[in-house]
Amino acid sequence: MTDERAERIADFIRPLRVKPGSKVRLDRDFDPRYKAGLKKRKGIELLRTGVSLLAEYQDRLAAQDTYGVLLCLQALDAGGKDGTIRHVMSGVNPQGVRVSSFKVPSAEELDHDYLWRYAQRLPTRGEIAIFNRSHYEEVLVVRVHPEHLVRQKLPESARRSGLWDRRYREINDWERHLTDNGFKVVKIFLNLSKEEQRTRFLKRIDLPEKNWKFSAADVRERRRWDDYQDAFSEMLSATSTKWAPWYVVPADRKWFARISAAAVLVHTLMDIDPQYPDVGNEARRDLLVTKWELEQEAPAGTPADPYASVHPSASGTTDRGDGQTGNRPKKKKRKKKRG
Repeated sequence: MTDERAERIADFIRPLRVKPGSKVRLDRDFDPRYKAGLKKRKGIELLRTGVSLLAEYQDRLAAQDTYGVLLCLQALDAGGKDGTIRHVMSGVNPQGVRVSSFKVPSAEELDHDYLWRYAQRLPTRGEIAIFNRSHYEEVLVVRVHPEHLVRQKLPESARRSGLWDRRYREINDWERHLTDNGFKVVKIFLNLSKEEQRTRFLKRIDLPEKNWKFSAADVRERRRWDDYQDAFSEMLSATSTKWAPWYVVPADRKWFARISAAAVLVHTLMDIDPQYPDVGNEARRDLLVTKWELEQEAPAGTPADPYASVHPSASGTTDRGDGQTGNRPKKKKRKKKRG
């Protein structure tokens, strides 16, 4: 059943994946209104399933404590990053998830190399870390606004031609280093159309409770729409790798964007296939001894193990690791004395 689910999810996200080595043009290759033939009602059901699967695999990821997952979310303003995080991660244990948003770099951050501040927020083993905007800002915003390079205090030799190709290579190498050490990198670009962005901006102006989300700076950035489309296209072409591919998620329909993001993340976790640790025979015997002692304390008329009484498969009558079954710990046989 798990293999079938994994195969269906892989088929669903395949059209969203940027093939490593391919040359991307957003306006030609990816439709922001694509919805895979789904209806919204069916889509909401699928999102619930995805969130449930995500919760299951996140629990296993945390228990195994071997792999970590870094989810990078990129989008233009009003692309739906916050809503995607809120809906997709709604069912997971918050102790195992950390969200980092990257704004204008601080003076301390500018005194380090451009990847330093992102490295400080990487996941630990067993954890999912989400970058709401990520190190890719360094080849997007900084590229569209090269004046930001001045603030980064780069030596003159580092600002010469070839800067962006070098950064693509450095980012690819960094992500390869992470994946080689057990930290999977998941990269999602929420692909919003220009008209849908305009509509969402107007909604933020029209609704008082959304006014706080709007900034005049967002409209100024919108004037650079074509520049950003070119920067995103080059970034996707240069940094979608075998070990850390990009997924371009259609974002005009929020419900479909959330399903797709959940599917990409679940696919990554299913590929890891984390397992609950095996406690070993000795520890299992100790557990069953403790279980038996607790069962002896049950008040009269009360099930010895209330949980096992309604979940028979969870009862302590499984193999204890010593070839014996049953709740009561096996007593050691005393050797008879001869003579």
